[in-house]
Amino acid sequence: MEEKIMTLHPQGKAGVNILKRRYDQVKNSLIEILEETGEITFKELCDLADEILRSNNFDGKTLWYIVTVKLDLEARKIIERVPKTSPHKVRLVP
Repeated sequence: MEEKIMTLHPQGKAGVNILKRRYDQVKNSLIEILEETGEITFKELCDLADEILRSNNFDGKTLWYIVTVKLDLEARKIIERVPKTSPHKVRLVP
């Protein structure tokens, strides 16, 4: 049986249980993108992560996983929303 991880939500809502290998693949993609770009809109982040994941034969619904892992990373204070940006931007926590 594959290892799973319970995700967190920045507003304290219930997380979801997902396969750790998928979580790690999405997390690594998001962090890699943010290290290269600094601040980026959420849509741009999703588009770039989707490209990376699809090129690596990701076996899940990419957008759902990107959103789920992004929220988890916010809850863990690894990434953050940039205040007062529209459309909203995200970045690594300094």
